[in-house]
Amino acid sequence: MKRVKLLPIAMLLLLASCGSKQESTETKEVVYPVNVMQATSELVDQSYNFTTTVEPFKRNSIAPQQLGRIRSIFVEVGDNVRKGQKLAEMDAASLAQQKSQLDNLEVEYTRMKELFAVGGASKQQLDQIQTQYDVAKEVFQQLVENTELIAPIDGVVTARNYDNGDIYNSQQPILTVMQIQPVKMMINVPEQLYTQIRKGMNVNIKINVYGEESFVGKVNLIYPTIDASTRTFAVEVLLPNSDRRVRPGMYGSLELATESIERVVLSDRAVRKQSGSNERYVFVVNGGKALYRSVTIGRRLGNRYEIISGVEPGEQVITNGATKLVDGSLIDIKK
Repeated sequence: MKRVKLLPIAMLLLLASCGSKQESTETKEVVYPVNVMQATSELVDQSYNFTTTVEPFKRNSIAPQQLGRIRSIFVEVGDNVRKGQKLAEMDAASLAQQKSQLDNLEVEYTRMKELFAVGGASKQQLDQIQTQYDVAKEVFQQLVENTELIAPIDGVVTARNYDNGDIYNSQQPILTVMQIQPVKMMINVPEQLYTQIRKGMNVNIKINVYGEESFVGKVNLIYPTIDASTRTFAVEVLLPNSDRRVRPGMYGSLELATESIERVVLSDRAVRKQSGSNERYVFVVNGGKALYRSVTIGRRLGNRYEIISGVEPGEQVITNGATKLVDGSLIDIKK
């Protein structure tokens, strides 16, 4: 009988013991070992990136003012040309006719001056023949310029649209010459940077076909007005291109550095990316706990990030051991 009475008491003790163990397990919190760094600040150059297409510094369409037959074209696509070099020649029949008329008027003008000097002609007669002579000379000069087509710049021939003997029809120029030393790139810059952009500023340039290789250009021209629809202003950047490796039509990116600002800088081991979004965050230390903190990052500086907002100088930020952390996790800082 005594054994029967003791059985319920033993069961109660066993159940109480199990409940105590379960309660102990549920209330015990995990402490995560972590490494930390102290957030510091430093001057960080502020830079802005733009994409653009390379353009020639100058582009000239080579063509006469009037229609006519092309006698000879002396250059091909890809040829380098010098300013003043003869590129093409048109039919010279009109030029020869005008030259004959000019010569006759020159003789007549000379004779009229001699007559006027001895009283054999009036001032009105002299003025009339001089006007005719001056007009003929101007017409002749224009015909010379439109018969012998001269390169107005140093450059390279990028298009040839006719062959020898063709009739020039004005739909396309005979040749196109581009100056590619230097080349230029146009970018549209946000208006808030207007006071920070200066002529002569260095610009870091990367051309897609050359990968990570960098070229250095300079701000050459700052347009004086703001586009009201885009709130941007145009800036022209020149690249010397002494080796002519960069060609019009190539695609590239420009990095424009402006002022330096004091910013918090953190190791990239401290900055984490939220899964499924571009949000970045860190864990800061507060009273033995890890607190979740959303941050805005700026430039990547080697293995560090510029922190625009979210962390203050002097705060301790977790660098290692953050994989399992949530907001409020207990931590143990390892030395």
